[in-house]
Amino acid sequence: MTPNGLDWTIVLVSIAACFVPALVMARRAGQSTAEFFTSGRAAPWWLIGVSMVATTFSTDTPNLVTDLVRTGGVANNWQWWAFLLTGMLTVFFFARLWRRSGVLTDLEFYELRYAGRAASLVRGFRAIYLGLLFNGFIMATVNLAAAKIANVVLGWPMTQTLLICAVLNVLFAATGGLWGVMYVDLIQFGIAMTGAVAVAWFALAQPEVGGMAGLVERLPATTLALVPDFGDWGTALSIFVIPLTVQWWSVWYPGAEPGGGSYVAQRMLAARSERDALGGTLFFNAAHYALRSWPWILVALASLLVFPDLEAIRVAFPHVDPRLVGHDMAYPAMLKFLPHGFLGIMIAGMLAAYVSTIVTHLNWGASYLVHDFWRRFIRPDASEGHYVAMGRLTTVLLMALAAGLTFVLDTASQAFQLLLSIGAGTGLLYLLRWFWWRINAWCEIVAMVVSFGVATVFFLLQKQGQAIPSHVVLLSTVGITTVAWVVTAFVTPAEPRETLVAFYRKIRPAGPGWQAIRASEGLEASPDSLPQAFLAWTLGCLAVYGALFGTGSWLYGHTGTAVFWTAVATGSTLWLVRLIPSLWRGAPVE
Repeated sequence: MTPNGLDWTIVLVSIAACFVPALVMARRAGQSTAEFFTSGRAAPWWLIGVSMVATTFSTDTPNLVTDLVRTGGVANNWQWWAFLLTGMLTVFFFARLWRRSGVLTDLEFYELRYAGRAASLVRGFRAIYLGLLFNGFIMATVNLAAAKIANVVLGWPMTQTLLICAVLNVLFAATGGLWGVMYVDLIQFGIAMTGAVAVAWFALAQPEVGGMAGLVERLPATTLALVPDFGDWGTALSIFVIPLTVQWWSVWYPGAEPGGGSYVAQRMLAARSERDALGGTLFFNAAHYALRSWPWILVALASLLVFPDLEAIRVAFPHVDPRLVGHDMAYPAMLKFLPHGFLGIMIAGMLAAYVSTIVTHLNWGASYLVHDFWRRFIRPDASEGHYVAMGRLTTVLLMALAAGLTFVLDTASQAFQLLLSIGAGTGLLYLLRWFWWRINAWCEIVAMVVSFGVATVFFLLQKQGQAIPSHVVLLSTVGITTVAWVVTAFVTPAEPRETLVAFYRKIRPAGPGWQAIRASEGLEASPDSLPQAFLAWTLGCLAVYGALFGTGSWLYGHTGTAVFWTAVATGSTLWLVRLIPSLWRGAPVE
């Protein structure tokens, strides 16, 4: 699997093509922080949609899907498929509200929605925690996946991989700002998807697999099933029931935040209109779940026939560090079957997927640290040029931090899992704070503190050898945290009336949660319709799930099931297309 001159030429041409937009946008990005971090709020829906999709496709994503399929079958993907419910909620309930807010980052929202020191405390703390620590660990996991792939495919040591990738990422992210990042994403998404389809094609062509027909015939039905076997209730509960009933609205994670946030909010804030914010986020969810899933799943399924266990991977790749060999490595292992030319496309695709994710995290993290911490608390009166320069410097420092964390990630993995669990239970708060005036900044503080405390207790218990199932940890954390912040909402003073009125006039949220404020101040009703938003959310979910399951059924050769899911997807899409224009008119659909 050694790349030749053709492969390297393809890789270098793809890098050059991606760097052109960053250079073109460099001068515009340097004009202001609004240009550098939110593209001057002028991005069209198709660009922000593709950018979101490219950002959530990184080197670790196909590895993760492969790990899920090899250890629990196709149905194991419900652990992330369930987040479609979160994504569609963002599309039809929150995309327009984020765009109306006019903030530069989603953390600036705290001082729009709340008042006083508590609001400033939440904004400042989350700028450091999310922008520096959390973001650093996320980038380190992506770096580690890239290092594993480079080790398998190219034989590069981790240091060499990180050095080359760091230089590329800093050049892309620091040069063109968010404009450059999004146009680079546009090119890189096409390269990455071409590579993913090529890998699936050649994986199915292996004699151990025998094409789609051989794949379906040789693998157990339980491995191919789209839903888990409910005869094994414990497994079904953890990978299907809880993700669909609790996890999707209760857990905060970048890219799948209840109510939108992080780089998803950044893209919505960069949209040129509310319609573009909604359209881009809708396209992202459709492409993220329905378009990208099956090329990865097919490679994972084929790998079960080519490399049925970890020992087979070790034998095939004796030069790879045995400590790095896991089920996630089966995906890069399948790259060995690519002929020259296609191998170059795949290397370029994996590099594109990696860079598109890292540069987004660099720009997003820098926006928090510069706008929500440095500008807000340290240098509030500096020039726009100063803040752009700080953004570029912060980009370099964040990349250095992420590279350093990559080397200790094996020993820090438990700490990373703790960081992920800290946000469990805060999701409902992030949904309702837009629609219920009684939520205040102390609710946010209590939710963060209680969630952190409960997560720490479970972390220490597990470290002492207590076998506590993950779904018990999740449900306990969600329940305790939710009770804590809801009680806080009733026992602490509400936000000042002038803050609430100003927020309502700017955002105009719908629903009964603001009725008291509207009535007391004589404010106009919201132009939005919650029933129509719920209908659109339902149709959006049915359309994407129908496309996802219909594609799988066609591939499996299950014609009757495929026709059913295709009809569901088509009917839901047509109804949704008819419904969307009415979301801005506030009028019922005939």
